[in-house]
Amino acid sequence: MTTIAVIGLGTMGLGIVQTWAAAGFDVLATDTHEPARATAQARLLAALTPRVEAGKMGPSDRDAILARVRIVADLSMLQGADLAVEAVVERLEVKQALFAKLEQHLGPGAILATNTSSLSVTAIAGGLRHPERLLGLHFFNPAPVMKLVELVSHPAASTDALTRARAITEAAGKTVIQCPDRPGFIVNRCARPFYGEALAMVEEVRSPLDIDAAMMAAGYRLGPFALIDLVGADINLAATESLFAAMDRHPRYHVFDALRAQVAKGDLGRKSGTGFVFPQKPGAPPADADAIVLRIEAALINEAAWLLSEGGTTREWIDTALKLGLNFPRGPFEMQARHGAAIETELARLEARAPAHLTSRYLPPTG
Repeated sequence: MTTIAVIGLGTMGLGIVQTWAAAGFDVLATDTHEPARATAQARLLAALTPRVEAGKMGPSDRDAILARVRIVADLSMLQGADLAVEAVVERLEVKQALFAKLEQHLGPGAILATNTSSLSVTAIAGGLRHPERLLGLHFFNPAPVMKLVELVSHPAASTDALTRARAITEAAGKTVIQCPDRPGFIVNRCARPFYGEALAMVEEVRSPLDIDAAMMAAGYRLGPFALIDLVGADINLAATESLFAAMDRHPRYHVFDALRAQVAKGDLGRKSGTGFVFPQKPGAPPADADAIVLRIEAALINEAAWLLSEGGTTREWIDTALKLGLNFPRGPFEMQARHGAAIETELARLEARAPAHLTSRYLPPTG
């Protein structure tokens, strides 16, 4: 029987605990914050109760999940785990220190996995005695619901660790997509144009409601502004600024003033009561809805093409990641097949009219 260790019992960490336990794995979990440990079982029970009430899970199944989870006081009590996944604060030095300690407590065959969404896995592994044991397993929130997990390799990662981590994660019902250790991995990087190109249009005095209506008419569950409002404009801004810095401030990752202004006003979306579109709902799509969709999808396709050109992934993996990670109706390369030569024409049009600060934003990869 494989035993999973989870370090960090916030929302994401507890969701990962639930994921493994629901799949039949024994889970050892801990957190440096004692109240997080003390309330973990009650919070897990609260997360499972609605499923029981809805008839999606029997009381015996709920009790079995709870019984598979043991909350322990510190890292020394994680001995015997075959895979340890951390979901602690996104600070490089914190994660490096954690894994250095885990190396001392876990057996030589144990896999070490970071759930980072923004840090370099190579950098996290850099200070370890055995960096080949470490890899990235990036879950998406809420972890029990979202099917996608990004498996992040790095130059020192062993094939054995990657193969075993994939098998264990797939056994928990997840779709595992291997991706390179590049800023934003696949989903967070390739998603930026969905928001960015919409924000560019707003700065050209287009209505967020019209843009969302156009995208929803094209099959998207949420438009870019409804999605920003759902996650929070402040969270979106932080992710955008992080990727902009990590990618040497390339115009493809430009941080638009419209997003900064929204955060400065405090109109963060659902959590503040007002956002780009919340609490309004999009109406009928505008007359030029097809042009709006073409522009945003052209930018999405271009970013996916750049990532593909850098190696370490495939068209199919990128398409699957975007569909599962963002609930897109189709992946970028499926979009490309639908639009054909219109994409090249649209990117050329956008580049020709781009203002100085966005020059080269729409250039495709060469070769």
